[in-house]
Amino acid sequence: MSRIGRLPIRIPEGVKVEYKDRIAVVEGPKGKLTQRIDFDGYVELQDGLLFVRMGKSNDKARYGLARALLNNMVVGITQGFKKTLKIVGVGYKAQLQGKNLVLNLGYSHPINYPIPEGIKIEIPDQNTIIVEGIDKQKVGQVAAEIRAFRKPEPYKGKGVMYVDEHIRRKAGKAGA
Repeated sequence: MSRIGRLPIRIPEGVKVEYKDRIAVVEGPKGKLTQRIDFDGYVELQDGLLFVRMGKSNDKARYGLARALLNNMVVGITQGFKKTLKIVGVGYKAQLQGKNLVLNLGYSHPINYPIPEGIKIEIPDQNTIIVEGIDKQKVGQVAAEIRAFRKPEPYKGKGVMYVDEHIRRKAGKAGA
């Protein structure tokens, strides 16, 4: 059996979980999430705990994935997810203009990034971007798209990077 799949998911008060015809719906204080979960098994709710049970196919990978997806939905509805990016470089900065994130990253033009539905972006200072939301996949995707505009380079360390990311620095050209 999958070690992840057999762990129960604790359902906090005020959260409603429904699983029917391979569609999971989780409602809570921060909103509502719906996701299709394809696996040959079933989900049961007992005493505030959600159990994912394996079906006849014995597909452990999908069994563990189903449990992880359900857990991420419950965590997102109650606490939410957050990714923090930092911008390193002279003249590099970020700012919000309406529903767009405007990035100046050393190109000849600013980059306008439209903020998707369900995502909240905060900019505490010009060099920090905080991406928040209830859908873990969407938060990670938006953070990755922002990072892709100017990935950190290994020589000077300039670019957009995650706060906890470490960039291995390379030695520059050796002088003669």
